[in-house]
Amino acid sequence: MLGAVLAFVCYLRLAETRAVNSDGAAQALQAWDMWHGNLLLHGWSLSDVSFYTTELPEYVLVEMVRGLHADVVHVAAALTYTLAVLLAAILAKGTATGRAAAARVLVAAGIMLAPQLVQGINVLISSPDHIGTSVPVLVAFVILDRARPRWYVPLAVAVVLGCAAVGDSLALVVGVLPVVLVCGVRVAKAVLADRQPLRDQWYDFWLAAGALVAGGASVVMLRLLQADGGFHLRPNTGHVIHNAGVLPHNLGIAGQGVLLLGGADFIGLKLTASTVFLALHLAGVALIALGVLVAVRRFAGGLDVVSQVLVTAIVLNLAAYVLSTLPQAVFFTREIAPVLPLSAVLAGRVLADRVLAIKFAPTVLLVVLAGYVAGLGYELSQPVVPPQKQQLTSWLESRHLSHGLSGYWESNIVTLSSSGRVHISALYSTGASVLPYKWEADLRSYNAQQSTADFVVLAPQTAEYYGFNDPAPVLATFGPPAHTYRVGPYRVLVWNKNLLDDLH
Repeated sequence: MLGAVLAFVCYLRLAETRAVNSDGAAQALQAWDMWHGNLLLHGWSLSDVSFYTTELPEYVLVEMVRGLHADVVHVAAALTYTLAVLLAAILAKGTATGRAAAARVLVAAGIMLAPQLVQGINVLISSPDHIGTSVPVLVAFVILDRARPRWYVPLAVAVVLGCAAVGDSLALVVGVLPVVLVCGVRVAKAVLADRQPLRDQWYDFWLAAGALVAGGASVVMLRLLQADGGFHLRPNTGHVIHNAGVLPHNLGIAGQGVLLLGGADFIGLKLTASTVFLALHLAGVALIALGVLVAVRRFAGGLDVVSQVLVTAIVLNLAAYVLSTLPQAVFFTREIAPVLPLSAVLAGRVLADRVLAIKFAPTVLLVVLAGYVAGLGYELSQPVVPPQKQQLTSWLESRHLSHGLSGYWESNIVTLSSSGRVHISALYSTGASVLPYKWEADLRSYNAQQSTADFVVLAPQTAEYYGFNDPAPVLATFGPPAHTYRVGPYRVLVWNKNLLDDLH
């Protein structure tokens, strides 16, 4: 427990080295709306992932204590990653005791201990993302690992996996489908190859059946939530590739993504103190790869059911990623974020005993672990970064401008960091005019009967974030402003009318 508290403090400080943006702010605003009675998120148009049963309940709990502030995103991110590390250690330990248990825990927790550099922290300890989906999936696997075969265990596993899939469809790939495949194959092998009675395989059969029902129920539940006046979920942005020529590119991006998850993405970096720590993380990546290879080799015999599920989940996640249109850049590594905790657990379960048997290997791994801790300390020494658009937020608050319009990256973050005192609704440009941007947006804020908006913020484009800086479609939609102000890199146009009346 002391270790978990210490880890949370470290990960909270690590999260504070990255600026909160409109992505994380969107979930904080949705949770705030839920906490104040809008449980179905009526009026909200979300992204292609709802987080409705994964991070959003966590955000509600944090906001019950902290209120509506930008640091809610940091607290929730640190809490999510701490839970992922803790559950990975518990699942890696399994039923082992003594030195074997300690080795398993150290291997699993050590691999995940120290996310490195900007992109690694962005993927693992930042806005709500697929790393959070691994938490309920790991809970389901811990139940499967620790509970004795009883009738209620398949039910419990199915409920947890079904809830996870409502929040994120990736849970179908890394949770539901692996359980269905592994337990289904075990039943088929026992009945068809080993000639055992089907009734003796009731436990595996109901695990597979329960997971299958949970997957279907999650799809139905999402549709019911949306049909009953709840949130609107956007279609998934990934598609299956139709050109095999992109496979080498996708494999390269996936390989770099695994390096990034393991804290060892040194590609394209200059030699600095930070990249020295990255080299140490190659040991963790090697354990991840070796653990998967050993598990695949022993899959048919000598591997317990949880390890079979783990390696199946890893392979399915990587295969789905490589065969999709998502691997456009290393930024999309978030789509395979669950691979880190799953492979860390697998390495602990299948390699720890072998490590103990090799002379000097435990000593070497302890030295590497010390290097991980030093690398974590280096990352913790980086300065705290304020939320994005803080200058703009402070200026708008000082002028008592309470509701306006701008691009997506200026919208949710200003609303959150001002604790709701300034609300910005997102727009996008069609070239000739501007329209509401229905991505992570509360569509009620565009209703002229309920809200009044009287300013537009023009913001420049940066290396990582697209801007909203073309005045022509804004003026074509709303006409000339009454006042124009320059606030650092931003231009604030103010009208003496409700702009929502002119917004279609």
